[in-house]
Amino acid sequence: MFAFIRGLGKSKVGTVVVVLFLLAIVASFALADVQGVLSGGMGGQSRNTLATVGSEEVTDREMSRLMERRLAQLRQDNPQAEYSAVAGDFEPMLEALIDEKVLQAFAAKHGFRLSKRLIDAEIANLPGVRGLGGQFSQQAYQQFLQQQRITDQEVRQFVAAGLLQRLLLTPAASSARLPVGVATPYANMLLEVREGEIAMIPAAAFTGGLNPSDEDLQRFYAANQARYTVPEQRVLRLARIGPEQVANITATEQEIAAYYQANQAQFAARETRNISQAVVPDRAAAEQIAQRARGGASLAAAAAPAGLSAEDVALGEQTRQQLAGTASEQVAAAAFGAASGAVVGPVRSDFGWHVLKVESVNRIPGRSLAQARGEIAQRLTADKRQNAIAEMVSKVEEEIAGGANYQEAAASAGLQITETPLITSDGRSRENSAYRFPEELAPALRSGFELEPNDEPVVETLPNNAGYVLVGPARVVPAAPQPLAQIRDRVREDWISQQALARARAAATDIAAKIGRNVAFAQAIREAGASLPPVQQVRQRRLELSQFGGQVPPPLQMLFTLGEGRSRMVADPGGRGFFIVKANRIIPGNAISQPSLIAQVQNEFQQAASQEYAQQFLASARAALGVRRNEQAIADSKRRLTGG
Repeated sequence: MFAFIRGLGKSKVGTVVVVLFLLAIVASFALADVQGVLSGGMGGQSRNTLATVGSEEVTDREMSRLMERRLAQLRQDNPQAEYSAVAGDFEPMLEALIDEKVLQAFAAKHGFRLSKRLIDAEIANLPGVRGLGGQFSQQAYQQFLQQQRITDQEVRQFVAAGLLQRLLLTPAASSARLPVGVATPYANMLLEVREGEIAMIPAAAFTGGLNPSDEDLQRFYAANQARYTVPEQRVLRLARIGPEQVANITATEQEIAAYYQANQAQFAARETRNISQAVVPDRAAAEQIAQRARGGASLAAAAAPAGLSAEDVALGEQTRQQLAGTASEQVAAAAFGAASGAVVGPVRSDFGWHVLKVESVNRIPGRSLAQARGEIAQRLTADKRQNAIAEMVSKVEEEIAGGANYQEAAASAGLQITETPLITSDGRSRENSAYRFPEELAPALRSGFELEPNDEPVVETLPNNAGYVLVGPARVVPAAPQPLAQIRDRVREDWISQQALARARAAATDIAAKIGRNVAFAQAIREAGASLPPVQQVRQRRLELSQFGGQVPPPLQMLFTLGEGRSRMVADPGGRGFFIVKANRIIPGNAISQPSLIAQVQNEFQQAASQEYAQQFLASARAALGVRRNEQAIADSKRRLTGG
């Protein structure tokens, strides 16, 4: 309801907190932002370092990953979106990343450490990382990482940034208060009513007779080449190193037999027991537990008077070796010497007095070589193939380190080379709209566009244990405008649109001038010499602007900006033409009779004040630590990612 008040008090902190919320995968990790950077020489920074904060660095690779996730998010609504669609997000996301580093550097400087246990606890609370029992599951977590296309290290970085924001910024931004005397004038403003007139001057009404010559198109094309520039394109060489390259490798009969002989204990008959155990410090308490258990109570119930819970008592399935390792050999001998259902003890160990109950006995028969052959073969084959892949990767990397080019390195391991068509950094081909770079090779796409044309190829690890891929650029086509001959129709339409818009601007300026000379609004529209929409009468209360959710139409914004009797021209944000707005009457509001509205305004400003406190905290941290931007590296990164 009070979006305009948030706009009056809004700082950049709030905006970038939201940006970083989106970056921190679907689990909502909150970060922060604030303005102000130091420019100048970058000292020893590399071309891959976009900014430094103390000892922390913002790298081109980090920005690439963030832009990649932002584009993936955009493609959920628009599958055809390209990096150019998120070009406007580059600078806010860079500032957000810088402020993440500010908090990290500030915390490090002042000895504020986040323990691994604390970060683990935050990860365990993420949605999607729990198993069927509601507890954290490593398997569910791995699936979560794969679904989000993110690494464990990146999750930990996001979680740590969110914790720092919560622990450092939240205390600084809390407890903001706003007096009633300050809130009342703004509440009055909410109730203000404005009456006026609005007319649209569309560019489409001025296209008549526009027919550009070849010279016109040439000049327009030359002056607007950035509009028609295609982002950098590359042909990437790819060579897979994975299961398909080692599919012919299997375990031999001799290897299977040798493994069976070396691990006979694994295949011999063995026994496990499901055991419950109560451990207390004195014998008398242990004997009471044993007596109650032998009387028919479960061991958990028998141990409850001693303060032990069911979780304390349940050991679960145990081998004799496991029980001996956690209790003692004497305790294990007693438990494994008793029959199923027996209550054993008290038995003394270094930990106290043990009372145990054998809940069940599970005897696993031994297996012969023939019976275990399939399992052993599968395990040995997997190990051999994994080792073979590792050897291939090592061989390729050794060849590259020795100065081999891409073809020589691939040939050394017998790899098959494929090449992509010309693609942009989002994996799409402008020549073949049906082509999509394989999702499973995403790390290769990222590296392929990070490498310089003369850099050595690199081996990238593929997700989901799919192996590796050797990647290198085969051809690089720098960002450049499309030839005029290929886009002549588009350039012609753009020229006509520009000329029509210029005519509409001239007409709107003339109409606004006449209104300023007290010519009636409707009369000025009729005298424009074109067929224009009629004038609309408007009556609006400022409070009603909240219905637009922060996207107030420009003519209404202008209506609440003008003084009474004043008029002004305002451009349509979609480039369709211009609006003429006139404020005829302003009716002041009075909130004295609406104390609840004043209270709501207080709350709104308290939020803005909190954001301001956070902004000032970050500004002070920036000033204390020193933030240096590598403007050339930033420009290169943005150009590479967005083609701008």
